[in-house]
Amino acid sequence: MHWTQDIGAAETRIRGYVQRTPVLDTTAFGLEHPIALKLEHMQHTGSFKARGAFNTLLGGSVPDAGIVAASGGNHGAAVAFAAQKLGFRARVYVPEMAGPSKIALIRDSGADLEVVPGAYANALEKAKAYEAETGAMQVHAYDAPATVIGQGTCFAEWDAQGLEADTILIAVGGGGLIAGAMAWYGGSKKIIAVEPQTSRALNAAIDAGGPVDVDVSGVAANALGARRIGSICYDLASSGAVNLSSLTVSDAAIVEAQRRLWQDRRILVEPAGATALAALTSGAYVPEPGEHVAVLLCGGNVAPNPVDGADG
Repeated sequence: MHWTQDIGAAETRIRGYVQRTPVLDTTAFGLEHPIALKLEHMQHTGSFKARGAFNTLLGGSVPDAGIVAASGGNHGAAVAFAAQKLGFRARVYVPEMAGPSKIALIRDSGADLEVVPGAYANALEKAKAYEAETGAMQVHAYDAPATVIGQGTCFAEWDAQGLEADTILIAVGGGGLIAGAMAWYGGSKKIIAVEPQTSRALNAAIDAGGPVDVDVSGVAANALGARRIGSICYDLASSGAVNLSSLTVSDAAIVEAQRRLWQDRRILVEPAGATALAALTSGAYVPEPGEHVAVLLCGGNVAPNPVDGADG
């Protein structure tokens, strides 16, 4: 595939439908050197997922049966939002672990929602069955070219905003976002894949020499809880054409990074959104002297919703 050309075309295609999210250079969090942040948690529906959803729907032919998606929460909300804006029917399956905040977000976007017992993999089984039964268009959360290309627009946009970084830290679930980064940058930047120790699909695949099923749990499981890494992500990671390193962080480190984002910069993110930063604040990744580092904050759908029950 011509990844960079396709991502450039997608950036133009979806520009009128997604937010151009802010960037911030900061010396906070007790770190010795400044870091660049991309505030993608401020995207429509609270995560980068709107990019892949809009690119898929704008670039494909949607049948009369509409669209179907399985999601841990953020992807479902993005698909529901995009479908509503473009006038398509949408059915979304999410696992119970998605939590009330993300489930409510999907419902509010007008999708036909079914909550499924179990994890993301169980919701995906339901979505595939619905696709086979109705002919609806499947919008995969991470392992489809249109999704990966859409997520890659985040990095094209960041570059256009003046990103000067040697290294980018990115949280990984199923691999759609980091696949977009690898597709856009190739080997021109060091990319650090950061996963929870309890949800390490990419890290395990690299260790095993191919995608394998992993157990999924922990504070970020409703966003980073893919049981198996996507084949597109793994193929890019193992191609030899990218500069990728993989590491894991503890739940305690994720929660601490989430706390530091709020305490030091009043940035409110969900655990998944703090996972990449946790690699720095915990010392799991230590930059070299003079290394310019960037961190993508990928999701802001905190549970419970912080405005529920607020007084003013």
